[in-house]
Amino acid sequence: MPLFRAEPTVDAAATIRTAVLWCNLGSPDEATAAAVRPYLADFLGDRRVVEIPRALWALILHGIILRTRPAKSAAKYASIWTPEGSPLKVWTRKQALLLGGWLGERGHRVAVRDAMRYGQPSLGSQLDRLKAEGVTRVLVLQAYPQYSATTTASVIDAVNAWSANVRRLPEFRFVNDFHDDPAYIDALAQSVERHWKHEGRPDRLLMSFHGIPERNIRQGDPYQAQCQTTAHLLAARLGLADSAWQLSFQSRFGRAKWLEPYTEPTLRALGRAGVARVDVMCPGFPADCLETLEEIAMEGRDAFLEAGGKDFRYIPCLNDSPAWITALSGIAERHLQGWPTKAG
Repeated sequence: MPLFRAEPTVDAAATIRTAVLWCNLGSPDEATAAAVRPYLADFLGDRRVVEIPRALWALILHGIILRTRPAKSAAKYASIWTPEGSPLKVWTRKQALLLGGWLGERGHRVAVRDAMRYGQPSLGSQLDRLKAEGVTRVLVLQAYPQYSATTTASVIDAVNAWSANVRRLPEFRFVNDFHDDPAYIDALAQSVERHWKHEGRPDRLLMSFHGIPERNIRQGDPYQAQCQTTAHLLAARLGLADSAWQLSFQSRFGRAKWLEPYTEPTLRALGRAGVARVDVMCPGFPADCLETLEEIAMEGRDAFLEAGGKDFRYIPCLNDSPAWITALSGIAERHLQGWPTKAG
């Protein structure tokens, strides 16, 4: 068997040689246990996601988790599934289309594709497609505003794994984070202001970010500091007093200590403390997904109201808001500089 795959035949006259690969985490193809099981196996089998000895983790993952969790997770996915499928995949695809349109209006001849780190369309299949189309330069832009080895580095690992079997590689660029990008912060602020214009202001704004194990931070992951920077920049842009907002971390998994404060206990504490209304947003998620629509908008609401809170409002993710697409396009355009993308 040859070490490298044969090169595909490409159109020598192809005019689009540059591409942007817009990458998100991923989702099962269906809200069923059968579809969730391989997705979870791929996701939780990533050494970047779970950093414990492989042999031990394999026993836990395949002996316990993949026997029990798929059915539970499938029920959660079913609660947020849309006629078009997974919200995360729907929004990521739409963002890629809008990004391509915006760059085209700016005169760039650039192909834009969406890809999933886990699930479909896979990162490898999209790179195969771009290479077959004659693309020789790829900007890998990820839907993770804040850098973490668990997410950002994992995508880079996947690109490198694909590259290991390719003879003639495209030129790659990677965007590691955009946690303090002014246009991204402004897009977040506009989403909050738009929500408050129609719904009124809350007693407290909670900014919930995805959590990671605290151990990762001690070993050098910049994620926590970048989440804090994003939150402080957004609060400043909104003109909020320190007493008007809080930061928390959600989606804890396993028994290890993760970044604190945890979101659900924070919501319960706010309810018990007599905070009547809380609004929750998720600045680290550019697209609504299971973690925002089910964990926050449903489970978080229940936790707050059960603890005595009176009014819970969820502020949707950026999704396809014009301010966000403009911000995303600006990030892409900045990192495309130096590549010949302009027509003519």
